[in-house]
Parts: sequence; C-alpha cells; structure tokens
Amino acid sequence: MGLASTEKRGQSVEVRVRADTPAFRPLAELLALTYGPAVVIPQHLSGISGIDQAFIYGSWAARRAGEPGDAPADIDVLLVGNPPRGAVNEAARLAGTSLGREVNVRIVSTAAWEAASTDPFLRTLTERPIVSLELREENP
Repeated sequence: MGLASTEKRGQSVEVRVRADTPAFRPLAELLALTYGPAVVIPQHLSGISGIDQAFIYGSWAARRAGEPGDAPADIDVLLVGNPPRGAVNEAARLAGTSLGREVNVRIVSTAAWEAASTDPFLRTLTERPIVSLELREENP
C-alpha cells in the first residue's frame, strides 16, 4: 500500500496523499511540525511589538488535536495584546502566501483575555483545541 495515489488527467498526473494508510497521521504531524502553520506563522509575527500571546484556534487546531473533519481552508489566529494592526495584517498576508491559505487574525486585549470566561467567543475558544505559538523576541 503506497503513501500516495495517482490519477492521469489529460497530459498531467494528479498525486494525492492517501489518508487511509497507517503512516499518514505521523507523516502529517511531522510535516506540520516542520513546515506547517505553527512554525510559519510565528516566523512572521516575531518582532512585532505588543503581542503578549499568540494562538491558532479553529479547524486547524482541531485537526491537529485529532478531531476528524475536512482540511482547513484557512488558519485562525488569536493575538493577545495591543500590536500595530498594519504590521499584523502584513505578517498574516506573508504567512498566508507561504502556507497557501488565508491567515485570519483576531486581536484581543490582555484584559479581555484574562476575563475570557465572560465573553462568549473567548469562552468557546478556550474550551476547544488551541495551539500556543512561541514567538521569538528580536535581538535589540
């Protein structure tokens, strides 16, 4: 049983990963750890001032936690703090280009995050799978 299936379409051949093989999940996890959103997004956000914490939530985080479902069409990112919106938007655009999918960023204040249980959106977010992102600080 191979890791990929092929199908001839006109003059080209379409290659697809076979999700029904035992090696699929470990290989997908290895690729995600090496090249996926949890690696690419921090590379673009690092160095932006005002970010206290950063997370991926939504369908990508759910798939990474093992929840079944379709492949995510986009990546949802939550930033806690008060970063400059223009720099965040540019970082999201660049990360999206690298990943081949849209990166949607939502910014909440530190005070709002600390009171997450009082906000329906944030409460739901904290009850679902969430991936913490490690942002490196730029050297002065």
